[in-house]
Amino acid sequence: MAMKNLSEVTSFHLSDYYGMEDMKPVYFCMFLIIYLTIVAENIALIMVVYREKTLHEPMYLLLCNLAVNGLYGSTALLPAVLSKLLSHSYEISLPLCQTQIYAIHTFAITEFTILAAMSYDRYVAICYPLPYHAIMSQRLVKLIVFTWLYPMLAFLIVFILTLQLRFCERTIEKVYCVNYLLVKLACTDTSIMNIVGLLSVVLYMIPQLIMIFYSYAHILRICLLSFSKSRLKALRTCTPHLLAIINYSIGCFFEIAQSRFNVSHLPYETKLFLSLYFLIFPSILNPAIYGLIRSSVCTRLKKTLQRFSGQMHRDVIGVICVYMCIRI
Repeated sequence: MAMKNLSEVTSFHLSDYYGMEDMKPVYFCMFLIIYLTIVAENIALIMVVYREKTLHEPMYLLLCNLAVNGLYGSTALLPAVLSKLLSHSYEISLPLCQTQIYAIHTFAITEFTILAAMSYDRYVAICYPLPYHAIMSQRLVKLIVFTWLYPMLAFLIVFILTLQLRFCERTIEKVYCVNYLLVKLACTDTSIMNIVGLLSVVLYMIPQLIMIFYSYAHILRICLLSFSKSRLKALRTCTPHLLAIINYSIGCFFEIAQSRFNVSHLPYETKLFLSLYFLIFPSILNPAIYGLIRSSVCTRLKKTLQRFSGQMHRDVIGVICVYMCIRI
């Protein structure tokens, strides 16, 4: 009988969708607009950096990787959400659930790793301004490869253990699959998995945190000792990076708080917002935040959009540019 139950669980119910039943069209339109905005913003940003040779600098190339990761994470979530809102079933098959878990978790680790790499770039730019281009030209490709390869391999350790589990329960209390909730549905004792999961958090976060704190500790020390115009100019480029880190950290805090504390007393909309923040808001806000780096980026963005959109009305282009660049 036990073996029969093990073999039967090949799909799961995503129970949080039931809270959208009364307002499905509203939620569908909202998530569709969010997804299209994320795609438009990040592709436009990548396109501008690709076309403008003056932007072929380490900071902007790392920014392109952040945009690519934003597309990766939002695509792992939002098309599936839109599909479920159009259907009458809130079930997800085990293979699709596992695929979504791998995509969402690697997005989260990659986002943090790219932000750590960007902090290293700012450290070299401010603390070693003269040899900056020589140092980064030698290390940039390795840095970019590392920011993608490390998260993919690091999460694989935990993910392989998850793939070996068999499940007796079917309800996941979210609109998407996450590893810790899937593990809770396993038939067998998952004590070892829980220990590995906690240890893996150290592997996913501590190296990046060390890099960020180390970089900004040295940046602060240099800026306190010297107030040259070149260093102050470079320091201003740290502002959007710090905003991106704070924005992503808020999302991670919301996700961790939801998993560790009882939030059943909160309204459905609040719980949904908290669970989706780290997947949506970094991807939708990063292009806007980094529009603050340099006004010329915004000007180039406007010209590039006008060049590629012969039939697009100028007012629409203006709205996109104002949103992404705060002020052109």
